[in-house]
Amino acid sequence: MPPPPDIVKVAIEWPGANAQLIEIDQKRPLASIIKEVCDGWSLPNPEYYAFRYADGPQLYITEQTRGDIKNGTILRLAVSPSRAARQLLERIQCSSMDSRLDAMKELAKLSADTTFATEFINMDGVTVLTRLVEGGTKLLSHYSEMLAFTLTAFLELMDHGIVSWDMVSLTFIKQICGYVSQPSVDVSILQRSLAILESMVLNSQALYHKIAEEITVGQLICHLQVCNQEIQTYAIALINALFLKAPEEKRQEKPQNLMEVPVSEMANIFVQKHLRSIILNHIIRGNRPIKTEMAHQLYVLQVLTFNLLEERMMTKMDPNDQAQRDIIFELRRIAFDAESDGSGTEKRKAMYSKDYKMLGFTNHVNPAMDFIQTPPGMLALDNMLYLAKFHQDTYVRIVLENSSREDKHECPFGRSAIELTKMLCEILQVGELPNEGRNDYHPMFFTHERAFEEFFCICIQLLNKTWKEMRATAEDFNKVMQVVREQITRALPSKPNSLEQLKNKLRSLSYTEILRLRQSERLSQDDFQSPPIVELREKIQPEILELIKQQRLNRLCEGSSFRKIGNRRRQVPVADIKAVLTGKDCPHMKEKSALKQNKEVLELAFSILYDPDETLNFIAPNKYEYCIWIDGVNALLGREMSSELTRSDMDTLLSMEMKLRLLDLENIQIPEVPPPIPKEPSSYDFVYHYG
Repeated sequence: MPPPPDIVKVAIEWPGANAQLIEIDQKRPLASIIKEVCDGWSLPNPEYYAFRYADGPQLYITEQTRGDIKNGTILRLAVSPSRAARQLLERIQCSSMDSRLDAMKELAKLSADTTFATEFINMDGVTVLTRLVEGGTKLLSHYSEMLAFTLTAFLELMDHGIVSWDMVSLTFIKQICGYVSQPSVDVSILQRSLAILESMVLNSQALYHKIAEEITVGQLICHLQVCNQEIQTYAIALINALFLKAPEEKRQEKPQNLMEVPVSEMANIFVQKHLRSIILNHIIRGNRPIKTEMAHQLYVLQVLTFNLLEERMMTKMDPNDQAQRDIIFELRRIAFDAESDGSGTEKRKAMYSKDYKMLGFTNHVNPAMDFIQTPPGMLALDNMLYLAKFHQDTYVRIVLENSSREDKHECPFGRSAIELTKMLCEILQVGELPNEGRNDYHPMFFTHERAFEEFFCICIQLLNKTWKEMRATAEDFNKVMQVVREQITRALPSKPNSLEQLKNKLRSLSYTEILRLRQSERLSQDDFQSPPIVELREKIQPEILELIKQQRLNRLCEGSSFRKIGNRRRQVPVADIKAVLTGKDCPHMKEKSALKQNKEVLELAFSILYDPDETLNFIAPNKYEYCIWIDGVNALLGREMSSELTRSDMDTLLSMEMKLRLLDLENIQIPEVPPPIPKEPSSYDFVYHYG
């Protein structure tokens, strides 16, 4: 008979004693259960003890978290959080450096536990740590390992959000900034110092201003030129945080020494040029693959850089501002090389109106009115002027080419440029905050100082080309813009390494190719849902599934190498295998914060459960091997192979097989229902005679 759900069978360990196998009644207070365990080992003062998990991060178990305990869990009787906090607080302040180092190591480990952290913070432990750091040159200069663990413990404690970051002193900030600016500081200290500064900047505007006075842009950018990608990632994360808080007025280009530029000017164009160049040469074009966290930080920087355009995007044109109107006059002059001939005012207005119509503005009399809608506001005019000045031949060709066409087929440059600018802002999400889960940065945007404007110049040529391919008229304007959006959004996922590669990709996505892709996708989505096709798919699917199954089993026979975990048994008969566990269900991955230092590992963990209630625990080297082994073991057990790899392989192979079998039916409409069966003949007395 299975035990009641409120009863959990566990093992309790204590150093130097045999483990106790007990049943925990989840309805009883933990204190009474702890007392019974202490009585079993004749330990006095049970209030001094608590339960912790024996594996993983060894988190404390509280009344709030006890529901996570599973059957077969190994627990450890340990010193209670309050007593442990008091003991460690005393030990990290003792005179023996060796004892202090051991205590600091334990503190850095325990500080990830919210229960312990709360007790330690309530004893003013964070203040003690900050004082140790503030006196670092006297107490810790010869003990870099001690300092590294001190900073780790401090950061872990602050990450719980129990204490406000505003409590740190200017002396503490100067000390941390000093570690970042030192050329030969220990890597572990530098990493933690960068992380602490990032948290300060993001959590306190007051601390941002203090940090901005202590660090220069050059000191941070130096850390992007090292070979350690982890340090580079932390440095970019701090730069992003500073970028996010930088005052908006600091954006003019100034001929300054980069090493002397304060971090308050992160949005300065001068800074942007150097930052972009260093990231391109030392990170994107480096010899090391870009890891996930680095890709995310590059994406964040990309978003923050484009967000500098938001102000112009949301600025309306003032029709009475002569300087702004002069830009429109300049566009006209460059396009038509027109010079004033001293004609009368009325005649000159009529000539301008004709030119503005040829330029494709909606309002021929006062084109300034075309720029009062936000978005894209003045950003559209900026893009048009950039095209006219830096790609003058292209600009003149587009304008004159369309002005020479029949009226109904001319592509209105002004209107197109305005709508295209708005579209590009939507695609690149200008003005939106970075998404925490995204890492889709584009290398090409780091290859040019005016990446957005160059992107616009490429896309306006694409728009003009697509307009001609579609033989569009004014009534087709919105249709053309939809096709251009599709061309751009289909090209971006290929992650071109340069703007030239983007041009080549867009050339391959002609209007004809877009129609072909649409038709192909429509076939896969619509025609493949008709009853005859669905029936064929259901018939083929078991064959494909068996093929995948055999591939998985063959890979299991070949074997794989895994990181060793624990000293448990390394082999087990297949007949004894009962199940495969994954992720947080694995004994070595039970807790949510079990792998706080490396979250990716949690997705690669699995365990093989075998008789009698034992497990082999693994962490796969990569996602592919993880899927192979999960599928393979499930196939051995006769269970469903449900990994992402199986779904992907099934989709690919099934789609390929379906298309191969339907090749002879290309361009033949497949009926929704089978054709009717003809009537039986009146007589079966017939035969074919050969002459």
